[in-house]
Amino acid sequence: MSTSAAARSSESLSKWTMEKAIGSHLFHVADYSLARTIGVGKSISSAVFDVGGLDWSIKCYPAGGTPQNSNYLALFLALESDARNVKAAFRLALLDQRMKPSSKTPAHDGPYTFKNRDYALGYHRFVERAYLEASQFRSTDCLLSNDALLVHCTVTVLKNPRLQSPAIRPVAAPPSDLHQHLVRLLESGEGSDVTFEVGGATFAAHRWLLAARSPVFRAELFGPMKENRMRRIKIDDMEAVVFKGLLHFIYSDSLPPLMEELAKESAVLMAQHLLAAADRYGLERLRLICESKLSQQVDAGTVATTLALAEQHHCRNLKAICLNFIDSPEVFIAVMRTDGFEHLKTSCPALLENLLKKLG
Repeated sequence: MSTSAAARSSESLSKWTMEKAIGSHLFHVADYSLARTIGVGKSISSAVFDVGGLDWSIKCYPAGGTPQNSNYLALFLALESDARNVKAAFRLALLDQRMKPSSKTPAHDGPYTFKNRDYALGYHRFVERAYLEASQFRSTDCLLSNDALLVHCTVTVLKNPRLQSPAIRPVAAPPSDLHQHLVRLLESGEGSDVTFEVGGATFAAHRWLLAARSPVFRAELFGPMKENRMRRIKIDDMEAVVFKGLLHFIYSDSLPPLMEELAKESAVLMAQHLLAAADRYGLERLRLICESKLSQQVDAGTVATTLALAEQHHCRNLKAICLNFIDSPEVFIAVMRTDGFEHLKTSCPALLENLLKKLG
């Protein structure tokens, strides 16, 4: 056999990677002019935040970290966990009014070793205080807006390096499409055994799936009175489009596509109705999804109706976000001019009374 015939071609692959975790934190110093009066060597700290399963905090020295550096703002990243020799890279930045890093931001640092708890690394001379305080009078690179300072920190925790040398690539399983099959079953009505009349529309559904997803439907359809339940159930106090969205979630575990197509005002209204329906039928995940949607759309025009809804359905986080938004007499006056304020006044008088006392 010739040499050329005996030759065989082969190719292999290996890959070296560093396992890492990346996270960030935004520290809002609301009253810089007061913070700088605490004195040289005195720091203010951010809340503790998690990156890579470890606790971290930002240390800010508004009047300087040491007497010889008192003309500078000092910034440090501190390890708050009981851990040793943690390797991490980090970047500290001051953000301007456009939420962009200042041109004075130092280059990316690290990776460094944080030796133990309370070990801090950073900059004694992060930025001159004179430059920082004069920035509020500049149209660009304004770092003090309304006496507020924004410190942004990105942390990259380095873990164990890995060398991968796969001989055979594993077969990737496709994502689950069960929800698509269930939605098609809902749309076709095939095998349905219960019909709902809602707002002049009818909806065919399947008792077994309704009962599996909702404890309320389970009690209604398979409880002690199940033999007396009609195959046709009328719901008077809900709009057809809301019940349709509720059924879509029950079958697909996701919001109806309609939510992405609606204008903001209509989407907020739909989320409010779906939250009430979710609470009524014990669909906790849908309730939390609607809470999240509504919390991102809080403004002067929506906060009154959203606050009333949060109070009536015991949504503590959503209620706190609404109350935090109405944090001044000026905002409250704007809210009073909305149609939703009348609903808040009649449905939640005690809550409104407490809010008035808070605002003086």
